[in-house]
Amino acid sequence: MIRILTDSTADILPHEAARLNLELVPLQVSFENGETCRDGLDLTPDEFYARLVQCGKLPTTSQPSPELFLEHFEAARAAGDEIIAILLSSQISGTYQSAQIAAETCGYGKIYLVDSQNATLGEQLLVRLALRLRAEGAPAGQIVETLEREKHKIRLIAVVDDLKYFRKGGRLSGAEAFAGSLLGIKPVVSVQGGKVGLVGKARGMPGAYVALFKLMDAQGGLDEGCEYLIGYTAHRRAAEPLHRYLTGNLGLPAPQVYHIGTVIGTHAGPGAAGIAFFAKEAPADEA
Repeated sequence: MIRILTDSTADILPHEAARLNLELVPLQVSFENGETCRDGLDLTPDEFYARLVQCGKLPTTSQPSPELFLEHFEAARAAGDEIIAILLSSQISGTYQSAQIAAETCGYGKIYLVDSQNATLGEQLLVRLALRLRAEGAPAGQIVETLEREKHKIRLIAVVDDLKYFRKGGRLSGAEAFAGSLLGIKPVVSVQGGKVGLVGKARGMPGAYVALFKLMDAQGGLDEGCEYLIGYTAHRRAAEPLHRYLTGNLGLPAPQVYHIGTVIGTHAGPGAAGIAFFAKEAPADEA
């Protein structure tokens, strides 16, 4: 049997993971009062964002310990199963490195680690691709080979209401975050090369959405034959312009909509919305 594992930043809730026969390893969020919560388990997204806006100090996020991964790897070895772990970008978190340590400790030759080079919905797209290939009967080696090829086509682009959360969390430099402090200017961020970067900005949120739509084309265009997902932090209405664009302007089926969880939400802050999709082609600077 092939087991598929991911971390909680893929923003697949435990009940959905159980339905998909998917194993989850949680990251953690620690608040300034010392309380630590497991991403996706101890707080609902609504509860988390209500607390986030009240925090005087930004919560800290931490990767899973190697021991958490080791439990899953040893269970796979005991059952004689293969296991594929699809994980948050190693450029963003030490989660992948924790899994590497666990795999080396386990010493089992049927553990496959995939650095998604993405986060949240982009990571989830790769997980969903793996689940589909498993359901089709593909062997583990073929699944991993496909994931390593297809992950470079995944695009994650988001509008952010306020970059102070990225800046405070150290995920963007002060210079990049400066745009977010300008009156009425809203930033657009993307995951590129496994890292979060500022890729555009516009006056007001309507302008930021237009910039996002243009960037979708600039980054290769949405492949309508593949799955795509949209998500939001705190306020579902933030995803409505994306939903209207996909279903109205592009005439596509309604996408699945996800509430982005605690770890990614700590750095994006409330009011963000984004889309993850497979690009039809690489942009000119990647070709």
